[in-house]
Amino acid sequence: MASASRGFIPVLHAATDSRPDEIDTLIAADAVANALASLGYGAEIVALDLDLRAVEALKERRPHVIFNLVDAVRGDGRLAPMVPALLDALKLPYTGAPTAAWLDTLSKIATKLKLEHAGLPTPVWSADGKGLDPDQRVIVKPVWEHGSLGMDASSVVRGRAAGRAIAERHARWRTQHFAESYIPGRECNLALLEGAGGVEVLPIAEILFEGFGDGTPEIVGYDAKWAPESAAYLGTPRRFGLERDEPVLAAELKRLALASWALFGLSGYARVDFRVDRAGRPFILEVNVNPCLSLDAGFAAAASEAGLAYPDLVGRIVDAARDVLQASA
Repeated sequence: MASASRGFIPVLHAATDSRPDEIDTLIAADAVANALASLGYGAEIVALDLDLRAVEALKERRPHVIFNLVDAVRGDGRLAPMVPALLDALKLPYTGAPTAAWLDTLSKIATKLKLEHAGLPTPVWSADGKGLDPDQRVIVKPVWEHGSLGMDASSVVRGRAAGRAIAERHARWRTQHFAESYIPGRECNLALLEGAGGVEVLPIAEILFEGFGDGTPEIVGYDAKWAPESAAYLGTPRRFGLERDEPVLAAELKRLALASWALFGLSGYARVDFRVDRAGRPFILEVNVNPCLSLDAGFAAAASEAGLAYPDLVGRIVDAARDVLQASA
């Protein structure tokens, strides 16, 4: 893109066009680069691969900051922390969470262990299916992937079948799985954005479940996230207004999201996902240190609901990264 007066910002990703979730990262990179250009930065999209040589070459170009969109390398989420770790070693400032937070949240099991130790609510879980109530429904999830890879209605089984389902999905997707209690109820996403006055919780998004048949698990699976023409996608719209309609629940969700931010040492921006059971009790499902930033994603929608245009959202993320750099100088 054309040179600009405010400095050079490379937009890093390591996505391919092999899966819809990977393609969405490519779309997000374009959107972020365009937003940066509109703010007066010289933006350039930089695609990474396993050797990461392109990162080292950036040091000589003295970037204002690096916009890190890498959440997987060649589709493997376990490799994502290599990028912030290398940027730390090169002493290059970057957006989003630090390496330690990446490592603490990369595994959903490690995340849950840390939440439990801190006394924060998360669904009961099992790495191998043992110890779960055999008659209660559980949901089988990938440990390392944060894009709901392979998740659909068949991911929800009875506890007695969890061990078999974990093994089958491990063999099919060639990645580790675990099981946690399926929480019948509601799902909410809380986007957190850092600013000059500290971290801000953007308007709460609730995911609605429309047109799900009797007994069909109400989950946000892979198609609901990445297949716009699918029934699952069309049947899971988001709505805002929880703060107005249910202020007590909204306040508790915000408290838990901010506690998660502090517990994992997050910075820049993040998203915390919740289930809320029939009694109104929230459970933390996931702490996402690198939520999707495409124009139609939930984070951008929450920012828009807060009156923040997309370029201003991107600018806030850049400013937060610079603030971290100045604080550490």
